[in-house]
Amino acid sequence: MKRLAPMLAAAGLVATTVPLLSATQASAAPAAEYTPQKPAWQRCSTDQPASYECATIKVPLDYRRPQGRTIDLAISRIKSENPAKRHGAMLLNPGGPGGPGLDLPLMMNELMPKDVRDQYDLIGFDPRGVGASTPITCGMTDTEQNFDRPYKEETFPADVAWARTVADKCREKSGSVLPFITTRNTARDMDAIRAALGEKKISYVGYSYGTYLGAVYTQMFPQRSDRFVLDSGVDPQRIWRGMIQVWATEAEPAFKRWTQWTAERSADYGLGDTPDAVSKTFWDLVARANEQPIEFEGTKLTGDDIRTARGLFFYPSQAAPLVKLLKDAADGKPVRPTEPQLRLLKPTAGAGPASDNGTAVFWSVVCGDTEWPRYPEQYEREAVKDKAKYPLYGDFASNIKPCAYWQRPIEPPTAMKTPTNVLTVQNEWDSQTPLVSGQGLHKALKGSRMVLALGGEGHGVYLADPNSCANATVNSYLATGKLPAQDVTCRTTPGAQERRSEIAPQSPQRFPVLADGRF
Repeated sequence: MKRLAPMLAAAGLVATTVPLLSATQASAAPAAEYTPQKPAWQRCSTDQPASYECATIKVPLDYRRPQGRTIDLAISRIKSENPAKRHGAMLLNPGGPGGPGLDLPLMMNELMPKDVRDQYDLIGFDPRGVGASTPITCGMTDTEQNFDRPYKEETFPADVAWARTVADKCREKSGSVLPFITTRNTARDMDAIRAALGEKKISYVGYSYGTYLGAVYTQMFPQRSDRFVLDSGVDPQRIWRGMIQVWATEAEPAFKRWTQWTAERSADYGLGDTPDAVSKTFWDLVARANEQPIEFEGTKLTGDDIRTARGLFFYPSQAAPLVKLLKDAADGKPVRPTEPQLRLLKPTAGAGPASDNGTAVFWSVVCGDTEWPRYPEQYEREAVKDKAKYPLYGDFASNIKPCAYWQRPIEPPTAMKTPTNVLTVQNEWDSQTPLVSGQGLHKALKGSRMVLALGGEGHGVYLADPNSCANATVNSYLATGKLPAQDVTCRTTPGAQERRSEIAPQSPQRFPVLADGRF
């Protein structure tokens, strides 16, 4: 089924003796006999700045067997140009799971204010299994990578077969590595990077899935955690099925807000002059498209395809013209979508050859971090119930996933018990990690503070929206290490800002916000 969803998106080694852990951390970290390597830094590429350096270190595949099989961990850095003001090293993660992060120092070096930037060596890395870090594959086709599968009684057996096929393919292609591609092991890798750099502590900025990774690190290595910014939060209580299901529950209030916004502009869009009328126009369009798919730019869109665009309704000023465009196409009128609209409606247009590396890592982490239901009947029951309760996306969210056939996790999820010096950041209207999820992360991390941008739209706040009211608080924390005395709520004008994710084509770096369907 076609996706109709917005894009929101070699070096040598020298041994060293930097200790990786204390005895009190042995249960969380690598065993004492594991010694990380000192990176042999080299210029990443002749077409990139000389200050952008890359290296590869070796880490254990299974930290319980530190002298066993190793995997590559690709890392990068741009050092502080002001040694007198340098505070330490800052690791960066863009989200995912499955998002590459080697290029993040380039982007953050450009966007961070100088008084913050001068304090840190910016450290990027491809998490284990991703990109240049011993990448995994499951050999999935493009169709198999799509998990937006609407529930229908007649197609549910095919959904079950798809879930089993993906799990089987992953075991066949990467079975010896798969169980160890988890958040806890990635956190251990982060600590291996810390030790390889010779740092006593690390600071961190993580987006989306990166917030959960960062939270796990603070719990496993609290004495190693310095200034941590967790932007667009994953609720630890919802990992991971609940984080997919929250897309459905929170799409409903976003849709309601969109109908109100659009009704107030009925003269512009002609979709209805009351919220109920706008809603009826949309659902009539969905029903028509399921009966007779809409011809649009060389493809045919069903009503179910349209429903997968649930994230679009978090952006009313983008959703209204696109729904009008689809209605006009359904009515046989000529339509001329703009380039940005084409990117929203057909996000894979112009992309390079498909690879399943990101998807393979996504399922490895999502299925390997925590237990999932094992019986298809439960998925079917809940998909039926949630389609009625959350009509926009409920059945997609609760339908069966490959995790039903994954091997059981090798260790339990991380308990969030240790107080932290963490700053969480959240937009009010975020389609991938909605507000309730961000609030859940803040609640779970005792001692954290939260910056909430009321009216803020989009997935990713700090530096993603250069005009966000949250940026000043984040910059202050990163510059001083002092959390606000209390939570901060500010107001950002929605729709007015120019988001980095939308201007990314003008820059060789993209802002770390992944496509719809990821965290």
